[in-house]
Amino acid sequence: MPAELIKGMPIANKIREEIVVEVEQIKAKGVNPKLAVVLVGDDEASVVYARSKEKVGDKLGIQVELTVKPESTPEEDVLSLIDSLNADENVHGILVELPLPKGISKEKVMARLDPLKDVDGVHPINRGYLLGGQEQLALIPATPLACIELMERAGIQLRGKRVALVGRGDTVGRPLASLLIKRDATITVCHTKTVDIPSITKAAEIVVVAAGFAGLVKGDMLSPGQVVIDAGINAKEEGGITGDVEFDTAVEIVKAITPVPGGVGSLTTTIIMNNLLKAVKLQGKG
Repeated sequence: MPAELIKGMPIANKIREEIVVEVEQIKAKGVNPKLAVVLVGDDEASVVYARSKEKVGDKLGIQVELTVKPESTPEEDVLSLIDSLNADENVHGILVELPLPKGISKEKVMARLDPLKDVDGVHPINRGYLLGGQEQLALIPATPLACIELMERAGIQLRGKRVALVGRGDTVGRPLASLLIKRDATITVCHTKTVDIPSITKAAEIVVVAAGFAGLVKGDMLSPGQVVIDAGINAKEEGGITGDVEFDTAVEIVKAITPVPGGVGSLTTTIIMNNLLKAVKLQGKG
């Protein structure tokens, strides 16, 4: 019997209902939540993501202001733009779309953000809070938080569970490890230097994959009764996207799995908006 699909959109819609209520409460206090999105260059995927944030914000009563700069923009001009957004009291969240063009240091740009406006959780201070288990003070990256929201809202218990986390990248793997530890999961982090990954993934109760390699985890690396969360987004040659898990073989073995598309990725923009409201509170304005 094929696995149950853990779909992201129903959960995203539930969170959006909660956001709408919260936005109304914040506006009643005279604050209009505003997210500034900065896009440097014309990376096609980034343009799509940026536009989707505008659409979602519009539905939720959140103002999303997109600033697009040409690829040739000097690093200093980008940093100067961030400084002005940091100083703007009407802007409560700032998100810089990645990747940035060559010649612009991602590290410099991320470190320049006001940590209290850093809705994608990339500033070293937010990373430090997360690593130290102080989630209440941190703005947390959207994709790892989406994985947690999916599991918790789907009724998947994490406490005491054996979790195999495949991937240790800065964007998903590392922050997700901290989130799982905070929830009392027993985690094993697998990566390119791990010996015999299948023995680890097979023994886990929950397998979370965030490695950035299409079809990396195949059905013969999994076991019956498992929950599989696929946080991978990879472009397919024929168009569309696919995950890090070989879905067709995995779905016949495990108990529950997130599809790609339609799983973790369905939540990320909604989580960004939720982070914006958390940022408003952290700034003492909510």
